[in-house]
Amino acid sequence: MTLDESRMLTLLERLVAFDTQNPPGREVEAAQFLETTLRDMGLDTTLSEFKPGRANVIAHLDNGPGPVFAFNSHIDVVPAGDGWSSDPLRLREDGGNLYGRGSCDAKGPIVGMLEAVRDLVSNRDTWSGTLLAVFVADEEVASEGARDYVADKPIVDFCLIGEPTSNTTVTAHKGSMRPRVAVHGAMAHSGMPDAGENAILRAGRLLGLIEDFHRDHLCKRSHALVGSASLTVTRLSGGIADNVVPDRCELLLDRRMVPGEDEQQARREIENLLETAEREFGVRAEIVEYVPTTGGATETALDERIVQESLAVSAKHEGGGGEPNGFQGGCDLVHFRSVGATGTVIGPGSIDVAHKPDEFVPRDEFMRSALIYRDIAQSMLRS
Repeated sequence: MTLDESRMLTLLERLVAFDTQNPPGREVEAAQFLETTLRDMGLDTTLSEFKPGRANVIAHLDNGPGPVFAFNSHIDVVPAGDGWSSDPLRLREDGGNLYGRGSCDAKGPIVGMLEAVRDLVSNRDTWSGTLLAVFVADEEVASEGARDYVADKPIVDFCLIGEPTSNTTVTAHKGSMRPRVAVHGAMAHSGMPDAGENAILRAGRLLGLIEDFHRDHLCKRSHALVGSASLTVTRLSGGIADNVVPDRCELLLDRRMVPGEDEQQARREIENLLETAEREFGVRAEIVEYVPTTGGATETALDERIVQESLAVSAKHEGGGGEPNGFQGGCDLVHFRSVGATGTVIGPGSIDVAHKPDEFVPRDEFMRSALIYRDIAQSMLRS
């Protein structure tokens, strides 16, 4: 495979320039660009706008009998924020790195996959089966794009998810749930606080129970690749005025699950904490909603063929050992696993810079990702 580095750089520049910061997303224009690019390669394409301005692009190429292999990554990016050295929506090269929002998470992986698809289309005699490219919206917030895609129960045997892993093989990731909890009290004049029930102070009792549960129980639920489960508080709000005892306080909890944990059991454990707070301290609290997240935890077993192929190909192009890694966060692998696919997560760039100012992808790593993607797909679709 001869890489067209100029073409890859141009594609990445074009993709970074599309403002797909999520929220609000607005991925449709970038999805239209990707659909045109894939259609021009000779694939059959569909643009699926599941909400106004929110769109997936699905492309497929049938090439005889064999398994179904899917490339997947996401079109949306996290908000750029402040602190950048240059325009985050304008690709900049400096010192062997390519800077821009989405350069590694995950527009860089998309471009690597596009180059791999182009080579596979040109060399159909080397593989047999069905090739899919599924580029989705909203991975950074609630994975609505991936959820919409798998809702129709597509047939996918193998998947390769593009996320920044420094081109190493990731086989497991954490999951998340975020319950919003309301703690109730009674309003009173702040000059007579004992005449009311301070919801914020009552929430403090619950916070202690949350900390104890995290330390004494969840920290002991460890997974070899992703570490321990966790529960923490990420937001707290309450009160309507400086001189009024608050009758309501809201907490946003962040529960991280490891592969093997049951989501319903995790919900019951949080409900049990609220019951304990009421029984021991008289705290009246309830879960008012679950804020949408990327989804649950998952893993692909080490002995699965795609894991072994991914490890071998990654080591061939990047060096290093043949051991898999894990993601502390979530990604869309869990949704492809839900329809029966086995898969891995691989992509150029480091997760350590993905959600920060001056996000970048190393140029050489970016180029090699196309070779890795091509070789894994070709191995899984070997004729």
